[in-house]
Amino acid sequence: MNRKGKAHKYGDNVDTDVIIPARHLNTSEPAELAAHCMEDIDAAFAGRARPGDIIAAGRNFGCGSSREHAPLAIKASGVACVVAESFARIFYRNALNIGLPILECPAAARAISSGDEVSVDFETGEIADETTGQTFKAEPFPPFMLDLIAAGGLAAYLKGRK
Repeated sequence: MNRKGKAHKYGDNVDTDVIIPARHLNTSEPAELAAHCMEDIDAAFAGRARPGDIIAAGRNFGCGSSREHAPLAIKASGVACVVAESFARIFYRNALNIGLPILECPAAARAISSGDEVSVDFETGEIADETTGQTFKAEPFPPFMLDLIAAGGLAAYLKGRK
């Protein structure tokens, strides 16, 4: 399972209130959440994000509240993967629950710049910054996680196993 797109770069401690501001939590409609994703830290993100894009971020990405709206807004924006130095634990769990692939790879997260063309191979854990020619290695997803992501998240994965 490979993904390829342009990178959007953010720093450390990007919290869930920045990913989707609380004033937009009166809906759980993915398209509406996507329209406001990252607007308090990057007002142009929603208009710039394209299917397959990658977010590269620093430490503690997704800190803050436990709302599932944050990874849902990112996924609905078309982002194929978030690569960060580290993730807040609840964000990590929520992202996988809704089928948003996330990879911890400090070297890649630091090296990737906004606008770089990045490809990610979930089966091998290889992250390639095709703009600079650098490659990085994250822990690949085990087969059941690849199935969960392909199904669109935990609920759909479990429903399909009946």
